Amino acid sequence: MSLISFVGAGPGDPDLITLKGYRRLAEADVVIYAGSLVNPKLLDYCKPGAQKFDSASMTLDDIISRMAESVDKNESVVRLQTGDFSIYGSIREQVEELKKRDIDYECIPGVSSFLGAAAQMGVEYTVPEIAQSVIITRISGRTKVPEDESLTSLAKHHTSMVIFLSVQSIRRVVRQLIAGGYTDETPAAVIYKATWPDEKMVKGTLADIADKVGKAGISRTALIMVGEFLGDKYTYSKLYDPTFTHTYRKGIKNATAKKD
Repeated sequence: MSLISFVGAGPGDPDLITLKGYRRLAEADVVIYAGSLVNPKLLDYCKPGAQKFDSASMTLDDIISRMAESVDKNESVVRLQTGDFSIYGSIREQVEELKKRDIDYECIPGVSSFLGAAAQMGVEYTVPEIAQSVIITRISGRTKVPEDESLTSLAKHHTSMVIFLSVQSIRRVVRQLIAGGYTDETPAAVIYKATWPDEKMVKGTLADIADKVGKAGISRTALIMVGEFLGDKYTYSKLYDPTFTHTYRKGIKNATAKKD
């Protein structure tokens, strides 16, 4: 087992960390956690005497130096990051610096906030014949987005979209989505701190979602969800259709299948 473990903390609810991630956290000698985002209750899983460092005030050099020092002491380190670090997790730069120092590491995935949000709302991003793709993106800001990946360009697909790190610019988001082809009546939702005790959920359309978000006082730590998957239109999948034959079941020709 590597001494360095990157662990996805999950979207907020401390029970939504994976079992493997929990075990690494419970065994760690050193925990470097994203204090501005990770639920502090996760630190209750740490063993007595574990050293804990909040990375909110640390630079990349600080983080890597702390890891390297612990490895030299044969201490196990957990880098605890919000959601799943494969989405806006800034893991690449940390991994590259560890490689330069020939320090081994492992990555234990977590439940991303976009999955926690869908679960809290009881929705499915991929609805048969309505939307079969999910776009995960953000609006361009201090961290630039490639021009081909602008919200206006991506909106042309008219599919399910989850927009991270952008709620502070909700009106600009709406303008770009409509410019790209979504209509004013496209269903939209914003969920603040999905799965946390103080979660807030706002539902509407692109015509009114910005006003509703303003009234709710949401300005950070929220996801914007857009697309017909949030609406009333849906069809049933073929998977459980009694007339549909697949590898594990032969369809019945005269059976009645649900259409909606």
